[in-house]
Amino acid sequence: MMHASLLAQYVVIALAVALSAGFVVRRQFPQEVRRLRLACAVPLVREGRPSWLRRIGQWLAPVPQGDGGSCGGCNGCGPG
Repeated sequence: MMHASLLAQYVVIALAVALSAGFVVRRQFPQEVRRLRLACAVPLVREGRPSWLRRIGQWLAPVPQGDGGSCGGCNGCGPG
């Protein structure tokens, strides 16, 4: 049987790996992450859904992008 300290160590390592992978995906593929968030949020905010489910969908939804002259990639640079 696995000792509690070894189990805790595995949980901490798994959490660190998952957070690192999430960070890399967000930095390298911002448009794909945006599309995924949008695909997950749209079904949750439809009419007839419970209010708590709609709040989760609004929290998941990405920030709207404007046509302010930026390239539409990461929104890190704006018009000069």
